[in-house]
Amino acid sequence: MAEMGVKVHCLALGGVDLTSSTGRMTMSVINAVAEFERDLLIERTHAGLIRATEQGKVLGRPRSLTDAQKQVVREKLGEGVSVSKLSRD
Repeated sequence: MAEMGVKVHCLALGGVDLTSSTGRMTMSVINAVAEFERDLLIERTHAGLIRATEQGKVLGRPRSLTDAQKQVVREKLGEGVSVSKLSRD
């Protein structure tokens, strides 16, 4: 945008012209802080998932079929029943 002569003034930053050297530096610093925060969030999320797994919590969607139901589905698939028919049933 700067090559086209467009100047952007950020009112939230006191009217800094983001195409100037000061504005570019300001945006670089803000970008670095945002990236740092994102990385911290990812680290905390992974640590929480590991802790939950270690505590025996089961992650993900609850199972919809029992082991007996799964066996019936496998048998019917072997008999040639279509997957769409089994899913409707």
